[in-house]
Amino acid sequence: IKLTTHPSQFDVEPEPIRWAKADPHERGPVVATVTHPGRRNAVGAHSGTYSVYRAVALAAHASPAGFRPDFTNTLPPCQIGPHPAWSKPGAIVSLDPWGHLPQEIFAKRMASGELDVRPTISVTRSHLDLPEIKEAVSVGRLTPDAKFLMADGAVVTTKAAIEPVWHLPGVARRFGVEESHLRRVLYEHTGGMF
Repeated sequence: IKLTTHPSQFDVEPEPIRWAKADPHERGPVVATVTHPGRRNAVGAHSGTYSVYRAVALAAHASPAGFRPDFTNTLPPCQIGPHPAWSKPGAIVSLDPWGHLPQEIFAKRMASGELDVRPTISVTRSHLDLPEIKEAVSVGRLTPDAKFLMADGAVVTTKAAIEPVWHLPGVARRFGVEESHLRRVLYEHTGGMF
């Protein structure tokens, strides 16, 4: 069994990652793709449960094996971070705080084919229509400002979809278990997925 995120395995050289570095280039990318299996430094797969659909598309020859998404217009619509907690050791262990920006941070390496990564956070802007807010606007309890609250009662929001990204050494420390034991139990209780 080759556990591709275990550096002690033969023919495995994971992409270096220094989790609590403030500079994302020094920190390194989270690699959960299978393009270069020996370079993976994360368990699981980019897109989580949707990776099963990718596998089905590959099996049905409906998608090319080397397909890489086009990340044009996928950057967040607003600046998020960095924040001090992003580089505080042990503060964040279950998501990648830089996960909304790999297509910008590692653009050159991705364009050259050296690196295949995916965003793990998607940030979008939207308008929410909430009946209670619309009613409050119509009776004058709330006053639209055209920035956060529109005249029709729509609320302008920024939302994020976040895939879990576990920094296993940090997770192990947080739960007081050995990292090797955590990896083994993850492997055993996920049907060999991790």
